[in-house]
Amino acid sequence: MSKIREEIENVIRREGGYVNHPDDRGGPTNYGITQNTLSAYLGRAALIDDVKNLSKDLAIDIYEQRYYTGAGIHRLPETVQPFVFDSAVNHGPRRAIKFVQSVCSQAGFQPELTQDGAIGPNTLKGAEWAEEAMGEQFLKALVEERRNYYYLIVENNPSQEKFLKGWLNRIREFDGEVA
Repeated sequence: MSKIREEIENVIRREGGYVNHPDDRGGPTNYGITQNTLSAYLGRAALIDDVKNLSKDLAIDIYEQRYYTGAGIHRLPETVQPFVFDSAVNHGPRRAIKFVQSVCSQAGFQPELTQDGAIGPNTLKGAEWAEEAMGEQFLKALVEERRNYYYLIVENNPSQEKFLKGWLNRIREFDGEVA
């Protein structure tokens, strides 16, 4: 099994099957694929039944095309790819890449990266620099950046607090990988 496929399987395990919680801002999801994401992939408005009946194979294809390789996560240092990919699924690829850009800039990479959520040559150089300069602290800093983002979500929208424990549990898996 390829590394990308293994990471997609890990995300599907974390995401589970069909969910449509009324307070989840993502709306109906299956394998973590939202109705909006499925609509964009299909090129038409996806119905709730389309989400319910989403096959695992189609979810895998969407994750690889739209999140892993499509967003350029496969170009980042291998040590942070699983975390950034999981972040992309949970927050969208642009936000996940902004985590990388923020950590690189805070760590002192020059020139300071524009937090635009796109993986260009400077972001790649910054990520490679951060991995070299910070070692396992790079991943730990990314985890902390995401953890702070979860708290910010709840601060800005207290109705999301019901999801906080699950979100924090999700990133603990990555904390454990660098312990």
